[in-house]
Amino acid sequence: MKMKYLGFVVLGVLFWGCDKSPIQKIAYPQTQEEALNFIIASDLGRNGYYEQKPIAEIMGLYAENKGVEFVAAAGDVHHFNGVASTTDPLWTSNFENIYTHPDLMIDWFAISGNHEYRGNTQAVLDYSKVSRRWIAPDRYYSKVFEAGDNTQIRLIFIDTSPLIEKYRSDSEKYPDACKQDDLAQLKWIDSVLANATEKWKIVIGHHPVYSETKKVESERLDLQKKLAPILEQRGVDFYFCGHIHNFQHIKPAKSVVEYVVNSAGSLSRPVKDTKDTKFSSDKAGFTFCSVLDNDFTFSFIDGRGKEIYNFKKSKK
Repeated sequence: MKMKYLGFVVLGVLFWGCDKSPIQKIAYPQTQEEALNFIIASDLGRNGYYEQKPIAEIMGLYAENKGVEFVAAAGDVHHFNGVASTTDPLWTSNFENIYTHPDLMIDWFAISGNHEYRGNTQAVLDYSKVSRRWIAPDRYYSKVFEAGDNTQIRLIFIDTSPLIEKYRSDSEKYPDACKQDDLAQLKWIDSVLANATEKWKIVIGHHPVYSETKKVESERLDLQKKLAPILEQRGVDFYFCGHIHNFQHIKPAKSVVEYVVNSAGSLSRPVKDTKDTKFSSDKAGFTFCSVLDNDFTFSFIDGRGKEIYNFKKSKK
C-alpha cells in the first residue's frame, strides 16, 4: 500500500515538473494602482485540452494579482461548430468548468468568431441571460470605461465574420453570416467612432486586418477594403483580434493604428515575421492590457505566465 502511494507521489512530481505546467512564481508587469486592467482572450474552446486549462489558471492569477476588471472574449470560445443552444454542453466543457478561478467571475464581453458562425450565433447572445458573467448584448456593441482622472476609454466590439465574403457566400457552413447586414454594421462603426470623445478608442474583432498566416488572403483583403479605412480615418488607437492562433503586432507604414493579434488560449500555430511586423511569437496565451490617463500598455503573456512582449503608447 505504501509503495502504491509512493508511486502516485512520484507521478505527481513528474507531472508538475513537465514543460506544460505553469511556473510557480510569475513576474507580473508593473502597473499603476489606479489603472484599468483587462485581459483579451480568444480561440479558447478545446474542452480544457492542449494548454487551455493551464492558461485559464494563469489568467486567474493575473486577475487576482493585477485587479483585472473584465475579459474581452474576442471570438472562437467554442471549437469547432459553435454551439447549438444556450444548453449546449460546450458551455460547460469549454467555458464554465475551465475558467473557474474566483477572480475570473467578472464580466466577459463576448463577440462571435468564425467557429461560432458554424453554429447558432443567437445562442451566443442569449447565453447572457443564463450566465452572470457572459455579456453579449448584441452582435456588435460599444462600452466606455474610466481609465484614470477624467480619462475614458471606449471599446468597440465588432462582428467580423459577416464583413468577409468567404463566410457570407457559404450559407451551408456558416448559416448565419449572410443574414447579417454588413453595410449597417460598417455604418454603425463609423458613426460610433466619429462621435467618440474618449481619449482612447479601441476596436476588438475576431479576424485580423493585417497578419502573417496561411489562411486565405481574401479574409484580410476584405477587411482592409471595408474596415481599415474607417479605423484609420477615425483615429483608432488599437485594433485587437484573434483567429490566427499566435501573437503578432503589426504597424503598417503611415498607419495611425496599432494592429495586434492575440494568440490562442489553447492551441497555437507557427508564425513568421512579415512586412511591418514589430513582434511575433508562436506561443499560446493571452493579452494583458493596462491603461491610465495618457498611457496604454499591452503585454503578450504566454502559457507559463511570462511576459514575452510589452508595448506602450502614450499621448497627451
